[in-house]
Amino acid sequence: MHILVVNSGSSSIKFSMFETSSREPQTLYDGEISGIGTPAAHLAIHGIDHPVPSDPSAADPIAATRIILDTVSAPRMPPVEAVGYRVVHPGPKLSDHQKITPEVLHDLAEAVSFAPLHDPAVLDVIREGQKHFPEVSHYACFDTVFHLTMPEEATTYPIPKSYRDQGVRRYGFHGLSCESIVRQLRASNLPFPKRMVICHLGSGCSVTALIDGQSVDTSMGLTPTGGVVMGTRPGDLDPGLLLYLLRQQQGDRESATAAVEKLLNHDAGMIALTSMPNDVKAIREASAKGNKEATLALKVFTRSLTKAIGGFSWLLGGLDAIVFAGGIGEHDPLTRYETLACLEPLGVAINSALNQQKTNGVRAISASDCRTTVFVIPAQEDLTIAMHVDRLARSNQ
Repeated sequence: MHILVVNSGSSSIKFSMFETSSREPQTLYDGEISGIGTPAAHLAIHGIDHPVPSDPSAADPIAATRIILDTVSAPRMPPVEAVGYRVVHPGPKLSDHQKITPEVLHDLAEAVSFAPLHDPAVLDVIREGQKHFPEVSHYACFDTVFHLTMPEEATTYPIPKSYRDQGVRRYGFHGLSCESIVRQLRASNLPFPKRMVICHLGSGCSVTALIDGQSVDTSMGLTPTGGVVMGTRPGDLDPGLLLYLLRQQQGDRESATAAVEKLLNHDAGMIALTSMPNDVKAIREASAKGNKEATLALKVFTRSLTKAIGGFSWLLGGLDAIVFAGGIGEHDPLTRYETLACLEPLGVAINSALNQQKTNGVRAISASDCRTTVFVIPAQEDLTIAMHVDRLARSNQ
């Protein structure tokens, strides 16, 4: 079976085609449209030997999705026999990866208030996919499912029961990434760590605590806005600060809420500290040239990671492994070093030469005498989605 996986973000959409005749889905090709909504929108695709348009007009996620669907449907491309989508937040009514039905779409539409940065766009993407491929099955894979193993004391907010009954709780995100990392570690020849934290660092960032490969706590909560500092999101804030921000807005309640929501999802985090685009590489270059705002932003970012790792270390009674994943986690050795530098007294140390190397797959970068192994592992969200879609499609058959 040929499975198309669509992984949509706030400004980009990734896509991959998998073939499932072998034991594990194999990638036939993958691609991405980046810069959606800007003149710099660009389509890149790898694994095919014929040309595709490289500079599409992708004014919004719907236009970008149509370009992707037309591209994967072109002559000489493998036929699409199932489609899987990464969905950030399923809301309180959906709790497992599943085939998309009208009822599921309705529940996802109701969940938009939980993830306004991500879910509206993915709903548009799903609807476009269903229109383009009406004869195949479509599946939703949720970032929250991995965290269903968290105990009640980790998911419960100390707020009135009436709100908790509405589904207000800690959900956790980047679950597809965490699941892929656990799978890769189990498949390696290395001892599987009992107590572990996973730092998924990309445009969105989270830290997850695991025991025996299962999530027991995580930095993100009700929405992907909380936790550690991110590119455009602030992470955890004093609730009183949110009230202050609301009181500073002009206009009615709805417009004030919308303004603060935009601030927290698009105008906070490292870009607020630097007045620069959301690009850690550029921020590091500016810091190296003496830009004090860039230096401060990097210190705020890595300090929040250190605090999260340290807190989970005490919660778990120690750490056997720390994993870095995601675009920043995999490709920025300075972030890894700065995050862990002050943890050396606790037995966490990086081997500088290993930290600078660029290799694929599971790799350890910790010092030989380090009590806690430090790994760099690529997040394989798309492959994980393909595996779930293959499982669900076979069970349906």
